[in-house]
Amino acid sequence: MSAKTLTHLDADGQIAMVDVGAKTVTRRSATAMGQVIFPAQVYQQLKAADGMTKKGSIIQTAHIAGIMGAKKTADLIPLCHPLPLDSIRLTFDYDDVQNAIVVTATTQVTHKTGVEMEALTAVSVACLTLYDMSKALSHDIIISHIRLCEKTGGKSDYARI
Repeated sequence: MSAKTLTHLDADGQIAMVDVGAKTVTRRSATAMGQVIFPAQVYQQLKAADGMTKKGSIIQTAHIAGIMGAKKTADLIPLCHPLPLDSIRLTFDYDDVQNAIVVTATTQVTHKTGVEMEALTAVSVACLTLYDMSKALSHDIIISHIRLCEKTGGKSDYARI
């Protein structure tokens, strides 16, 4: 088995954007997840109000922010290719065991490069927005476990076990 190499370094070890010119256009997707963990009392308050606060719906606002984050990934992550995303889907689920809101983002594109960073950015921005929208209730909020869950359509598929 050959050793893996970092794709954002050229032969001289200099930073380089990956050349995707010779790659095949395929349908690609990626799913990422993360969670925002709240103090128990804050979590119960948010859940009972279905995410409504004086600032508005934390989930609706985070949903829009996550979509915007995915669309702006190439502006935020220096070596990412700008992608014409086909779709961005986000879900928000209450986890009563962890006192958390779990954010899941799935991104899709028909292109020469994958959409993992877009899914991860969507989740990250949505989680940050949940924090921002609820920090008046407590600053003891934890953003946790942001991770890629699966990707398909590129050179190799991936699924977190």
